[in-house]
Amino acid sequence: MFERILGIDPGLRLTGFGVIERRDAGKIVYVASGVIRVPDGELAMRLAAIFTQLGEVIAEYRPVAAAVEKVFVNVNPQTTLLLGQARGAALCAAATAGLPVAEYTPMQIKQAVAGYGRAPKEQVQAMVVRLLSLPGTPSRDAADALACATCHANGIGVVGALLTGAGAGPLPTTLDRRGVRLRRGRLIAS
Repeated sequence: MFERILGIDPGLRLTGFGVIERRDAGKIVYVASGVIRVPDGELAMRLAAIFTQLGEVIAEYRPVAAAVEKVFVNVNPQTTLLLGQARGAALCAAATAGLPVAEYTPMQIKQAVAGYGRAPKEQVQAMVVRLLSLPGTPSRDAADALACATCHANGIGVVGALLTGAGAGPLPTTLDRRGVRLRRGRLIAS
């Protein structure tokens, strides 16, 4: 049995995506990755392109969950707002497909993949190559998306083990039903 997870690194020019499988023994296997190149033009059409093309990725690879990188506050507030809108299009594409969506900060993703929350992008790329046994280095955006999916896969394995008292189980759909919830990245009793 396996669970496919879609990682998304949203961007208004380039949106990275990565699909991985989490197998029974917790092994993570690469499925696909790439970059959605958003055409120049009116903002609404650019957001529609992100939404539509992510929908096509979801239809092709049929993941059971999505993990999206959270927006960090940029020096330029206009850039942060635009990135937030691209992120919204990505969230809507996943939600419209019925996928549960987890969100992670860049620091959480880097910590989970590289072991250091302030790791440079090159180190994240290198760790993604090593963790997924890739023959080549993916683009930065695709590597970030794969890292986001890997962060989620590793997190659900830990949460599953904590909830069941056993090895990594299936994706928990609602932690609250089990008397446990996640708060600021920490597992706490409800």
